[in-house]
Amino acid sequence: MPRLTTIAGALAAATALALSPVAGLAQGVNQTLERIDQLQQQAPARQRALNLARNTVVQLNGGLSQYMPAACMFASGGSGGSCLVSSTDQGFLFRFNGGAPGWQQLGKPPTITSEILISPDGRTVGQVIYNGPLR
Repeated sequence: MPRLTTIAGALAAATALALSPVAGLAQGVNQTLERIDQLQQQAPARQRALNLARNTVVQLNGGLSQYMPAACMFASGGSGGSCLVSSTDQGFLFRFNGGAPGWQQLGKPPTITSEILISPDGRTVGQVIYNGPLR
């Protein structure tokens, strides 16, 4: 009987070893699905944050008749594209350029850089870190 136990133990160990890549793959798939779910839940807050950041900076710079933020602040789906620097527990950090209306379409350089932190729920301005001449 001891020999049968040894064979059974070896078989169990071999089976576990053979399945470990599958288990690792399953764990990776689960982590990916959890991240996708997290991003989908965060999407409405990210869209609100993008809108609030853009509108706040437009107001600070005299309205749309005097100032237009970079195109990334109008990204569809609220991604913020290259303007979204980070998304952390502190909120959404946006950094983007702007200038006179039509500056990007006319190929002119921007004149203003803005950096703004919006709350994690996308509803309040946490801090206007910088809004001034290009630096």
